[in-house]
This record gives sequence, structure tokens and C-alpha cells, in this order.
Amino acid sequence: MSIVIVGGNERMACQYKAICKSHGCKAKVYTNERGSLKSKVGCPDLLIILMSTVSHSMATTAMESAKRNNVDIAHLQSSSATALNNFLKDYQAQIRL
Repeated sequence: MSIVIVGGNERMACQYKAICKSHGCKAKVYTNERGSLKSKVGCPDLLIILMSTVSHSMATTAMESAKRNNVDIAHLQSSSATALNNFLKDYQAQIRL
């Protein structure tokens, strides 16, 4: 499963990728808007927006791109590693049902 994470702390980008990898997912992390985010999001299986640390314009651009490609969108209020880990556990449990 491929995941795109938008927002979060720049220093934790490697941790976000490691958490996703531990759940069997491939992740791309965009903490800052450098260049056009529209072309970078692509068509992943899941888009995760870390709401506490993302700019409004970056979140809007990511959501529009995801809606265009019928991608599932998740909004996490916290940008902590624990919140991401717990969310991925719950999400994968729901998929298996």
C-alpha cells in the first residue's frame, strides 16, 4: 500500500517513513510546500494530512488532488509518531474486515 503524508515535523520525516514501512506500506512525506504539490501527490492508496503542522494552502492542494484521483483521505490532529502508528493499526484492521 502506498501512502502520502502531508504536513508534520521536518525532523520526523524519517520516522514517519519507518512507521509506514513497519506496517508494510511505502510512504512519501511532504512537510513543506516546495514546488507544486499537485504533481507530487500522484495516486496513492491513502493520503494522510497531519493537521496540526500543515499550512492551509498545502492541505487544500493535497485534498483537491486526492479527490480528483479518488484517493482515501485521513486527517490526523496530531503529528506525533504514536498517532500515526495507532492510525495505521486501526486503518489496516478496517481494511481486513
